[in-house]
Amino acid sequence: MFFIKFGDGAINTQFSNVGSNNNTSKFFLESTNLSSLSCDDDKFSSLSTSAMLARGEVPESHRRTADNYMVIQKIYGVPVVQPKITNKEKALLAKYDFNPLEYSTIKQINEELSFLKRWSMSLEKNLKSDADELIQIRAKELKFLAASRYVSITSEIYSGYKAIQRYFEEISKYQL
Repeated sequence: MFFIKFGDGAINTQFSNVGSNNNTSKFFLESTNLSSLSCDDDKFSSLSTSAMLARGEVPESHRRTADNYMVIQKIYGVPVVQPKITNKEKALLAKYDFNPLEYSTIKQINEELSFLKRWSMSLEKNLKSDADELIQIRAKELKFLAASRYVSITSEIYSGYKAIQRYFEEISKYQL
């Protein structure tokens, strides 16, 4: 069993061994209340991680995809309707164990973005082409969600679209 309880700026975590109810250990971890990149008045946001990812070396394919997304958003206000991703694109996401965007958390998307940045700069051609296609799939999913006004998102937990949108805003040369 594994659970995390949030409250009072701390994380309380409990682990137990499977099949043994008496062997439970508890420990207490302090969490960071403020991001080192934000000012003292701002609370820590996991979206600042997306902004940090954009500060490093960004592949050109990511910049082109972000510029395309931002230009469409700037001209039309919201992206024009895009079809949902195809089964082939879903299979590519599943190959790398990525969830669809509407079922992804900010933390998952931040981890994916760090992988995609490394893979896009890889010397292996298959991995590089898959990474470039994956970032385009994420942009396509984001366009669909924005065009449908995020109605397919059923929970506040699954807000990974905010992380990818923030990443695109940070790396694009076309700001809103």
